[in-house]
Amino acid sequence: MLDYIRDAAEIYRQSFATIRAEADLTRFPDDVARVVVRLIHTCGQVDVAEHIAFSDDVVAKTHAALAAGAPVLCDSSMVSAGITKSRLPADNEVVSLVADTRAAALASRTGTTRSAAAVDLWADRLGGAVLAIGNAPTALFRLLELVDEGAPTPAAVLGGPVGFVGSAQSKQELIDRPRGMAYLVVQGRPGAIDDFYRESADRIAAHLDAGRNVALLAEGDPLFYSSYMHMHTRLTERFDAVIVPGV
Repeated sequence: MLDYIRDAAEIYRQSFATIRAEADLTRFPDDVARVVVRLIHTCGQVDVAEHIAFSDDVVAKTHAALAAGAPVLCDSSMVSAGITKSRLPADNEVVSLVADTRAAALASRTGTTRSAAAVDLWADRLGGAVLAIGNAPTALFRLLELVDEGAPTPAAVLGGPVGFVGSAQSKQELIDRPRGMAYLVVQGRPGAIDDFYRESADRIAAHLDAGRNVALLAEGDPLFYSSYMHMHTRLTERFDAVIVPGV
């Protein structure tokens, strides 16, 4: 028998003990440090702490907004799928409109992305909302444009989009001119999660094409739920397949 830790609680305890031992959290207030520890746990990269930019009030403002019932507005289905709704304090609505047919139509008319168009569909709900933007730089750019144009100001922006075009720039614009919004973002390009899902789906598809069954092992919130959602979305459109979550 292989020698490894089987107890889930002990795995959890050791994971967070390792993060706190290895990560430099000294520049963060205690409430922000707890969020950074979670970010490290999610991505498995201790050095992500070096790239976090934040406003000192981000945790307090986010907690207050959620406690007051504010919606969580997400730039992608992947982000919304990773939010554990049972942990939200006021049965908060989690909204992603990128797959809404109105977003596709608006994007086509205005020559932008569906993610940016979806932000326009949020416009009447922005005031006091919590925004989780983790995929599309155009969504963050459009949010900043709307606020500049006089749209209601969200309480907080969390996460920040990933990628090579516009990602670092959109986040830096938020950092340089927060426009009254609290924020916590990962600076620069890191975290191209959508590329990971696309490549993973292609690899799994190759096995399905060969007639094999595939088991996907993805540990922990939000990775498990996002993985399940996106493997389901990407693969069941192409194959007569059933995806069964294991937990």
